[in-house]
Amino acid sequence: MAVVRASPRLRSSLLLLLSQPDAAAAAARRSFCCARASPSPAPARAMASPSSSSAPAAPSPYTTLVGRVSCEREIKRSKFIAIAAPVPNERAAMAFLEEVKDPRATHNCWAFKLGEQFRYNDDGEPSSTAGKPIYSAIISSGIDMVMVVVIRYFGGIKLGTGGLVRAYGGVASECLKDAPTCLVKPKARVGMEVPFDLLGTVYHQLQHFQAEDIKQDYDTGKDGTVMVMFRVEYEKIEDLGNAMNSACSSKIELFL
Repeated sequence: MAVVRASPRLRSSLLLLLSQPDAAAAAARRSFCCARASPSPAPARAMASPSSSSAPAAPSPYTTLVGRVSCEREIKRSKFIAIAAPVPNERAAMAFLEEVKDPRATHNCWAFKLGEQFRYNDDGEPSSTAGKPIYSAIISSGIDMVMVVVIRYFGGIKLGTGGLVRAYGGVASECLKDAPTCLVKPKARVGMEVPFDLLGTVYHQLQHFQAEDIKQDYDTGKDGTVMVMFRVEYEKIEDLGNAMNSACSSKIELFL
């Protein structure tokens, strides 16, 4: 069985690598491509028990949008435009709001859901008649890591509180209903200390398990070894470790 642990001796090396900027990874996070999407990478952390012999419990996969979607409806002369997009964190959600909101509109109402974190805003509409219905539409859709903005241009006829709830919730639901989605499997940052002569074998296994963002650090404090860092789906960690040990005919520990 593969050994997965955090080593005090290597922790500083892992943290240094994790703190270094990676332009390609940053670009992927900004575009939030579904093939690579995940919430912001977690920092290196110790296992609950340093002697644990199995990988940590994997965060659950989630469904999100493939890209930006929108729809428009006219209700009693008011125009409602819903725009939704996948977002990796709150900062990206707020940046999306700043990008799409129209200062000429009567209201720019919104809601986002990021796992267990959520927020919504009525932007001047009566309390709980805009942002909350938008958030309810997100919940009903089953989509996560998403921001929805509904822009209203007032047409001269008041809708009442019930009408507003139906209008904002309805246009948000319609926007998300048939939107293209994808399943995202969260990834972990993993490291392993590898002898030079086994690098070829290790890289072959990393390619087979579709590891990403691979980096090397030769300052391991041991001659003839290199620290290899990469990202891989949580559910593949233990199988990867077993495959490494089998292919290398020796024990190679994975560090989280």
